[in-house]
Amino acid sequence: MNKVRSVLVVAVMSSVLLSINVADAAPAKYARHNDAAAQFRKAGVSWASSKNCANWDTRGCTSFTHINKATVAGVIAFKNLSKCRVLLTAGTEVGHAAGTYSHRNGYKVDMSRRDGCLDAYIPKHFKRAGARKDGTKLYTSPAGNVYAREGSHWDVLYYNSRA
Repeated sequence: MNKVRSVLVVAVMSSVLLSINVADAAPAKYARHNDAAAQFRKAGVSWASSKNCANWDTRGCTSFTHINKATVAGVIAFKNLSKCRVLLTAGTEVGHAAGTYSHRNGYKVDMSRRDGCLDAYIPKHFKRAGARKDGTKLYTSPAGNVYAREGSHWDVLYYNSRA
C-alpha cells in the first residue's frame, strides 16, 4: 500500500509542478554586487561609475546588486561572441526608468560605446528592430535580447543568458 501511495504522491506532485508557468517564476539573482562583479572580472568585463562607487541606492554608481544571473551570463556571452571590450557604465542602481524589464529589476545594463567596437558589431550581426518613441534605434540579437543605441552607451535588455 505504501508503494501505491508513493506513486500517487509523485504523480500528483508532477502534475502540480508541470502546471506552474515557468515565465511567472522570479529570475535567479546575485544578491550582492561583489558576487556578480567577480563573474564579470573573471570574464574580462570591466565597469566604471561617474562617482567611483557601487552603492545601488546612489545615483551615479554602477551597481550589480540584485542583477539577474541571466543578465550577467548574457553580458559575458556577448563579450565572448563579439570579441569587443565590454565596459559597463550602469547596472541596477537607482536613477533609471522604472518597469518590469528595467535596470533596477536586474534585466538591463549599459555598455560604453567609447571604442566603436559595439557600434560596428551590433548593427552588422543583430536584426534591426525599429526604434523607441524617442527615436533610439533598436536591435535584437538571435537570442531575443534588445540592444538600444543611446548617446554614449548601448542600453541592453537581457531576457536570457545568451548573446
